[in-house]
Amino acid sequence: MFGFIISNAQIPERPSPQRLVNDFAGVLQPGENNNLEAHLEQFARETSTQIVVITLDDLQGYDPGDFAFRLGEEWGIGQQGKDNGLVILVKPKKGNERGQVFIATGYGLEGVLPDAIVNGDIIDTEMIPHFRENNYYQGLASGISVIMDITQGEYTAEYYRENYANQGGGILPVIIIFFIFFVIAPILSRRRRGVYSPGKSLPFWLALGLLSGGGRSHGGSFSNFSSGGGGFGGGGGFGGFGGGSFGGGGAGGSW
Repeated sequence: MFGFIISNAQIPERPSPQRLVNDFAGVLQPGENNNLEAHLEQFARETSTQIVVITLDDLQGYDPGDFAFRLGEEWGIGQQGKDNGLVILVKPKKGNERGQVFIATGYGLEGVLPDAIVNGDIIDTEMIPHFRENNYYQGLASGISVIMDITQGEYTAEYYRENYANQGGGILPVIIIFFIFFVIAPILSRRRRGVYSPGKSLPFWLALGLLSGGGRSHGGSFSNFSSGGGGFGGGGGFGGFGGGSFGGGGAGGSW
């Protein structure tokens, strides 16, 4: 039954020339598209891991996981023998239809990116909050940043979960608490005592600087995506898909 279902899905033909960002749904601005493409091309050249983004308006009623695996197989995403391809399939929310996202991992990435991390953390924490605001570029860039960091060994999936994911609003609450206790409270205390020494108070800009390495920041990849201005130009290509295989690893979500 499973094979029958996916065999009838109208999988888009592999693009020519081959691209890593395939925005068939038109949710990205040209600069955003080019910026993502350039970063993914550079990542593919440096690591041989191919991350492919595909957006579609219609999955023809088929399960997004089935669709993503079939895309990965038919396009040959990843390197043959390494099976280090990854498909990010996004169906935007339209009208009463829920938006859907699925990340399919090739055989070679299943151990590095466990399904639980992909679903509960990368998709739910990094992507869907931005997708709900129709900011597809920001959601893709944030999720891809984490995927790049984990697959390059910047930190493990478990370390990401323990230290970065599900922090409930990011760095802003930490800044507020820090500011109240370490800036405002000492000033009020000194004023009550009739003594005020600005030199002994921690300036707000310094508090921000000290906190810049904490909170939701998880490595340097995301900041390099900037705001989608397309600063990388054409990127120079990634060499084309190499015939990778997919075995069912991955997870999805909806909003």
